[in-house]
Amino acid sequence: MATPSDPRRPRRPRRPRRSGGSLLPVLLPIVVLIVAAVAVGSSLQFTERESVATVRTVGSGAAERVDVEATVQHVDAVAKELDLRVWVTVHGTLGEAEGAAPVADLSLQTSGATLSDLEFAAHERLATRDVRVAVADGSISDYPFDGYETTIGFRARLGGRQVPVRLLFSNNDTLFSASARPTAARQEAAMALTLTRSGSLLVFAVFMMGVMWALAAAVLLGAWYLTTRGQGLVWPALSWMAATLFALAAFRNTAPGSPPIGCVLDWFAFLWAETVIALCLTVVVITGVRTALRSEDTP
Repeated sequence: MATPSDPRRPRRPRRPRRSGGSLLPVLLPIVVLIVAAVAVGSSLQFTERESVATVRTVGSGAAERVDVEATVQHVDAVAKELDLRVWVTVHGTLGEAEGAAPVADLSLQTSGATLSDLEFAAHERLATRDVRVAVADGSISDYPFDGYETTIGFRARLGGRQVPVRLLFSNNDTLFSASARPTAARQEAAMALTLTRSGSLLVFAVFMMGVMWALAAAVLLGAWYLTTRGQGLVWPALSWMAATLFALAAFRNTAPGSPPIGCVLDWFAFLWAETVIALCLTVVVITGVRTALRSEDTP
């Protein structure tokens, strides 16, 4: 026979049953954010890739012409120069071996910004040449918001006479985006180039500045808590602050393009973040030593 329960005896509270569906309200927004971030990133990457793969054309469309394919390989912002790879093709009766060699001596006269002209011997294969082009109207100290301008142009002479030229321009430097517009020229194919930092580099540099300020703010809050609560010398906290101080310098050196000290990245975030962390570390040590000495003197 069952014993009746005592109404005065307190009942034990029942433990809530764990349900797998309770994680759904948390996981669903996370999944949505991940999918949205991947979608936005894919769109930006596709747009940037299409911009890099775009070939811009200017010059003559005659059947008897010289094609000059110029591709930017690397932009040296410190030296204010860019490496331009040039591939020449001769069309029509001006060339032989399917345009791989000229029928006479070919001379390509470049623009004033290009540091050298190109000479090709008759009946010899047209090899790819690398030339350097000077850039202007920009400074590396504006990194990552720096921009540069230059002009490239080619004029062809085959066997001592002027021949039509067509210029095909493209960019292979992933750290820079290049916009080109044709310039007015009668006897040459020329383009005015504007070089700016690529979208991915700009986003990453701005992200770096945000991270630097976030770390400085975290150290500042930790220092405020330790000094106002009289915690003394908390060695794990001091180790974290010191590690952040040196890790921030290493993090800054990972900036793409290797910008020199003194650029916008430094004056907007890095130098100030380092200053804040160093001051916080010093203040925490001084306050902690005073607290420790005071506690030792107190019986």
